Amino acid sequence: MAPRYQIRADYDADTIVVYQAYAPVIADAALRAGRFVAPFSFHRMTWIKPSFLWLMHRSNWARKPGQERVLAVRITRQGWEEALSQAVLTTADPAVVAQAAVHVQWDPERSLRGAALNHYSIQVGIGRNLIRTFTDDWIVSLTDLTPQVRKAAALTQTGHAAKAQRLFPAERVYPLPRTLEHILSPGRWGRSGCGQHPRGPG
Repeated sequence: MAPRYQIRADYDADTIVVYQAYAPVIADAALRAGRFVAPFSFHRMTWIKPSFLWLMHRSNWARKPGQERVLAVRITRQGWEEALSQAVLTTADPAVVAQAAVHVQWDPERSLRGAALNHYSIQVGIGRNLIRTFTDDWIVSLTDLTPQVRKAAALTQTGHAAKAQRLFPAERVYPLPRTLEHILSPGRWGRSGCGQHPRGPG
């Protein structure tokens, strides 16, 4: 059985992939520029998620309004860990959360068909004071996964789950430094690690 709180992701020696879902107008502009540009909002928190299936649950396989396009956002591991080093769990004291540059919450991981599992997936909210660093310094590449997502959804709906799973990115346990494990541990705050769902499409 997997540990309850564990980051699983598609990563290599230097980068990690996180996922976001956006309206077509935002996704198209970002893909043309190779980074996020207007009409992407630089004035609100943007949430990044290393779990592909959790984002499928969140966006209803790219069918929710405003979340019709799924992007794989490859960022540097240095940037990812910098974000985590500034994180506060959303279950912490509200006054502390309000001042945090980065929010972290743990939500139940999801199965192929959206059922909640017994272990949790991390969601990371990049605050507006860090968004420019995220978009300009951390992002290595953007990839449109929408065709792949739609094909996988169709295969799942027609009873071909095994074929659908072959289209999913490979995710494995991400090796967190001990200092970050301490920051991200729900037990540190003495409350459940499962927060409310992040607002907004990103």
